[in-house]
Amino acid sequence: MSASVLALMAGGASAADDLTLQLKWVTQAQFGGYYVAKDKGFYDEEGLNVTIKAGGPDIAPVQVLAGGGADVTVEWMPAALAAREKGLPIVNIAQPFKKSGMMLTCLKETGIVDPKTDFKGKTLGVWFSGNEYPFLSWMNHLGLSTNGGADGVTVLKQGFNVDPLLQKQAACISTMTYNEYGQVIDAGLKPEDLVTFKYEDQGVATLEDGLYVLQEKLADPAMQDKLVRFVRASMKGWKYAEEHPDEAAEIVLENDETGAQTLEHQTRMASEIAKLTAGSNGALDEADYKRTVDTLLSGGSDPVISKAPEGAWTHDITDKALN
Repeated sequence: MSASVLALMAGGASAADDLTLQLKWVTQAQFGGYYVAKDKGFYDEEGLNVTIKAGGPDIAPVQVLAGGGADVTVEWMPAALAAREKGLPIVNIAQPFKKSGMMLTCLKETGIVDPKTDFKGKTLGVWFSGNEYPFLSWMNHLGLSTNGGADGVTVLKQGFNVDPLLQKQAACISTMTYNEYGQVIDAGLKPEDLVTFKYEDQGVATLEDGLYVLQEKLADPAMQDKLVRFVRASMKGWKYAEEHPDEAAEIVLENDETGAQTLEHQTRMASEIAKLTAGSNGALDEADYKRTVDTLLSGGSDPVISKAPEGAWTHDITDKALN
């Protein structure tokens, strides 16, 4: 039994330290590791009382963090670095996701085979919730204007559904390997009707779903201790979810207060998410960070960030949590 559990038993339930996590999106298997850690008592074992706040289309995780509504948030690194450059001192303390799940899914009938030559003159959809940053970087990388025209692409601000592809309003839409791609298939299109371009395969993948805090939190020894315990328990949850995707999906479903999710969809999502967290022990890989920064800087005249950030990540928490 861990020292934190013994301390908790000695001091009663009130001894647990409160910590609030803000998710990037709604309750789904994308965040399964945190729900598993809570359900399996991994947070309890670390003397933590963790509140998990779901996100949604009207919730900006970084703003919640800035406003004091959460201690930690799940965010994509492009959005976090863009916020940091604008003056919000946000720091990556752990990186559970090793790979990117973002891709463009295109209708094969549009004739798109090679992004370098075939995106010109096409309409491409992307979400504008911080997800646009890697997309805009990729277009800049390809030398394509995003202002339309025969030599550029027309950008469709995509809603949170796959209708633009189904209704042929766009040649390609943004999809996640673990979510919207499955929705396209569920809607009746077959894999052979589609062409997909994963950001990972195109060499423009950026880090997704990292854990971020405000810099000032790291200066507080008590908060730092809480974060160490939180990351340790969360990664235990993630590794459990990787090994038991079916059970993780059931746990997520139990936490979905909207009733909007189905077990079939969450099980599929949990299995795909496991491919993205595989290979990560929670510590940020500096090579992955550098690739993300280089991708964001390669934006031609309008890069996502204008200079390489300093102090945007730390190993302090994961070094203590994992050793």
